[in-house]
Amino acid sequence: MKIAVIVTEFPALSETFILEQLVGIVKAGHELEIFATTGAAQNKQHADIEKYNLNKHIYYFPPISKNKLNRICKAFWLGLINFHKDPLLIIKAFNLKRYRTCRQIYTVIPFLNKKFDIIHCHFGPNGIIGADLKLLGVRGKLLTSFHGYDVNNYPRTYGNDVYRTLFSAGDFFTANTNFTKQQALLLGAQEDKIEIIHEGFNTDKFKFSRKELLLNQSVNLLSVGRLVEKKGHKYALIALAMVYKKFKNINYTIAGEGPLRPDLEAQADLLGINKIVKFVGNVDQAQVAKLYEQAHIFILPSITTRNFDREGQALVLQEAQACGLPVLATLHNGIPEGVIDGKTAFLVKEKDVYGLAEKLEYLVSNPQIWQKMGQAGREFVEQKFSSEVLNQQLFELYGRIIEDC
Repeated sequence: MKIAVIVTEFPALSETFILEQLVGIVKAGHELEIFATTGAAQNKQHADIEKYNLNKHIYYFPPISKNKLNRICKAFWLGLINFHKDPLLIIKAFNLKRYRTCRQIYTVIPFLNKKFDIIHCHFGPNGIIGADLKLLGVRGKLLTSFHGYDVNNYPRTYGNDVYRTLFSAGDFFTANTNFTKQQALLLGAQEDKIEIIHEGFNTDKFKFSRKELLLNQSVNLLSVGRLVEKKGHKYALIALAMVYKKFKNINYTIAGEGPLRPDLEAQADLLGINKIVKFVGNVDQAQVAKLYEQAHIFILPSITTRNFDREGQALVLQEAQACGLPVLATLHNGIPEGVIDGKTAFLVKEKDVYGLAEKLEYLVSNPQIWQKMGQAGREFVEQKFSSEVLNQQLFELYGRIIEDC
């Protein structure tokens, strides 16, 4: 199969599930082309980018100027120098009555004179790009994968009908959880054109280790995720401060970067726990695997934000379970689908700092249960979230879309 994948940023450290799909496509012998709006915002990148030479498969859409006149002039220049490749498609892209802007010319250029079996768009906004390309006449079956924010807060910003054209033009859709699927259905997706394919990862890259507390060793807590409101870090800090009053042998590592870092550092200082809280910034896949190995308990107290931003699947929870970590998280969106409450994890209500503190204290004071929870977590993710298994499901779906649509 010849497959085009449209993403926003490539490579993105936080979207390892997309990387695993891309690697799977290459390893399976399919032809791959990646189309992205921007390059990586960080200097770090995953080792698989180089290992599978994915940079040779990437095309970056031309940057679109915020200045209207510059944007229009560049669009006409792009159209002029590429007109010979596909005159009809270029003319359609300048249909201002339909599109009202010249933005489509920026995205259609790399698709001129190309035909794909599948055009796979990750996240709804990129699906909109794919829908425009299909309506212009770009050849390929259109598949869009929803991951969370794109069916939660994005429609609240751009309207609940933001995907009307996409749902009409798209051939098929996937959702990472049942919660995400239900949100997509509420927005207008058709039940018979969407199914769940979880976000997966290579479990072999995440070493399972039996968690035990050695003599004179501190309990190591870990959170991994962007420092943004929906991750709920501030509630973890409050709960930790409550538990720290009784248990002094605790350390808390927070991996990830984001706009809330100064606020969270100040909060840790105000709570008197700054000496046991360490912010390590962005980490690559190898570094996060090391953090999982060193940790004893994983925390992700996600919440619904004021602008209704929410988690999708929260893949870090599956990574943590693969490494044998008992999980403490919240009853939030797709999270209950990615753990086994009471067996591999403890879930409490959103923003419930007392519930978080109670469960955290229980885990800290009962290290003998860590191994049993960790073993159950490893078995759970190997069965449901292995990228090898999920990529096979995806390739079978590609085949069905090509055959049936």
